[in-house]
Amino acid sequence: MINVGVIGYGYWGPNLVRNLFEVAETQVVAVSDMRADRLEQVKLRYPSVIVSTNFQDLLDNPNINAIAIATPVHTHYDLALRALQSGKHVMVEKPMTSTSEQALHLIDQAARRKLTLLVDHTFVYTGAVRKIKAIADSGKLGDILYYDSTRINLGLFQRDVDVIWDLAVHDLAIMGYILPCSPCAVAATGINHLFGGTENLAYLTLFFEQNLIAHINVNWLSPVKVRRTLVGGTKQMIVYDDMEPSEKVKVYDKGITVNGSSDSLYKALVGYRSGDMFAPQLDVSEALKVEIQHFVECIRTGAEPITGGQAGLRVVRILESASLSMKQRGKLIHLVPEELALSQGAA
Repeated sequence: MINVGVIGYGYWGPNLVRNLFEVAETQVVAVSDMRADRLEQVKLRYPSVIVSTNFQDLLDNPNINAIAIATPVHTHYDLALRALQSGKHVMVEKPMTSTSEQALHLIDQAARRKLTLLVDHTFVYTGAVRKIKAIADSGKLGDILYYDSTRINLGLFQRDVDVIWDLAVHDLAIMGYILPCSPCAVAATGINHLFGGTENLAYLTLFFEQNLIAHINVNWLSPVKVRRTLVGGTKQMIVYDDMEPSEKVKVYDKGITVNGSSDSLYKALVGYRSGDMFAPQLDVSEALKVEIQHFVECIRTGAEPITGGQAGLRVVRILESASLSMKQRGKLIHLVPEELALSQGAA
């Protein structure tokens, strides 16, 4: 049994606690939050759970093996670091940290202490994304040509992060999981419409060494909520619509074939292939529950989580570069190769 302490019972904390109770291998021992009214909710629903307004009580509790952190982004690094230093395994909300330096330090601390560090990139554990990953790995898509995502809604405005760090983080995590390579450069544009606020609308373009490009549209000022992603391959194409109650993933046997000379468009003959569409069956298990089960398995085996520290670092590095690009009105920012970034952090 893995005994868990949860820090933060605001927006995401209740989902964490509920799923931790539903997983047979985990038990919630204590919950910490600075607001007494939230702790009252915990006591009413889970009488056996210890509550505290001081998170240090959870770190000092010898019966707690792991800490789940669901607090604002600017607190992630300090809380995760202190949990690791207290000998606890850590599951931290997305994004992992506010800077890549902080992410590198957490990775190092977890490795030194042989502790599991998992970043809560929940979408990676959905049945839809895992199915897309399986289809891509099978080669049925062919070479992936593009990833195009629209992730928009009205609100929820965040105080400590802009719309990229809030919404684009999901697509960056999904891309890191399903795409065969990492981006080499990013360009981003965005705008803030509120005095003293952060960017609430943004567009990201990611470039790869291969013949692959990605585009992400994120927006807190949309009249409708859209969660739609297209993954285009040379053989097949996928439409992933998370707002669909069923058939969230649709695979289209559509594309083009080019015959003749590739030297000239006028000599090339472009043929259009329009075949069947099918919607594969998806695992309907709640993603957060699947993620917690994976967290437990990694604690027991010592394996690197699918969304471990390195995956979290990859996302934070892109977010940093996108923010820098956005401040310079879309300037192209080149990304340091992951291997070099990790080696620099180790040094």
